Amino acid sequence: MTEDDVVAKIAELCRPATLPRAARFVGIGDDAAVWQPSRSHRSVISTDMLLEDVDFTRASMSLEDAGWKAMASNVSDLAAMGARPVLATVALGVPAPMDAGEILELYGGIAACARSYKLAIAGGDLSRAGAIAIAITVVGEVRPSGIKVRNGALPGDVLAVTGYLGAARAGLAVSGNATAISPDLAEEALAAFRHPMARVAEGRFLGASRNVHAMIDLSDGLSTDADRLARASGCGVTIESVPVARSARALARARREDPERFALAGGEDFELLAAIHPRAYDHVAARFSARFGRPLLRVGVLRAGSGIAWQGVELERSGWDHFDRRA
Repeated sequence: MTEDDVVAKIAELCRPATLPRAARFVGIGDDAAVWQPSRSHRSVISTDMLLEDVDFTRASMSLEDAGWKAMASNVSDLAAMGARPVLATVALGVPAPMDAGEILELYGGIAACARSYKLAIAGGDLSRAGAIAIAITVVGEVRPSGIKVRNGALPGDVLAVTGYLGAARAGLAVSGNATAISPDLAEEALAAFRHPMARVAEGRFLGASRNVHAMIDLSDGLSTDADRLARASGCGVTIESVPVARSARALARARREDPERFALAGGEDFELLAAIHPRAYDHVAARFSARFGRPLLRVGVLRAGSGIAWQGVELERSGWDHFDRRA
């Protein structure tokens, strides 16, 4: 197949995604995408990249899973801003041994994830590379009053997460057959690792509340991302408890590790971490539970000063860092 043939097949994969009727849209097949946002919203734009043998390996997941994960990680950035996903562009670098079928398998995962969030893929690029590189740019919309950034938190704010943590880290270990846990817990861990879900509805819900002062998605681990939010807001943070996913708890215990420390250092959970006015936390948490059927989980509190403390001691960042040679 020629490059044009592959692009035509990709356009077919992406066709089910739609935009609001009010938006003017020129998509795959032209020199550039065109989009007219609504007058009442702000555009939110983010770019992320996944690299083979850095962010994923073919031994740990299928090409379709890699495509899904690449798109989900980008959509999660929009969720952290309180935004609704609208469109994306996708650039792929693929090694010479990959054939058209494999490229379409990879793109199938990207397109499936986009459809699940009603996000249109507007175009992108294809090129040869030494290893698979997936670079995605996503665009979302949010009302001005619903935008949540990292630097809006205040001392005294409660920190809470939208779900239990550590399952993706457990999935990475299970994918390499590092240790045995029960089949149902292994399935939970692998799903979190290979097929993560961005918390878009949760982000829009929290973004609509004036009592939510800041948000960030947990892509690099609670210890790292809580510190990022606190630093951006000129605060310190005290971690009070870590809500650990069942699979992560089981794996940590099998390794004779502390489950909370295991989950603290886990990356790619893609839950949202929110800073909430202390007097409003119970109200926000009750509304969250009623809306989503699961709890909003308190993990700590922001304080004056700097640094991140856990169990009475200063905690170092222990999540994922692309430039940490120890990683």
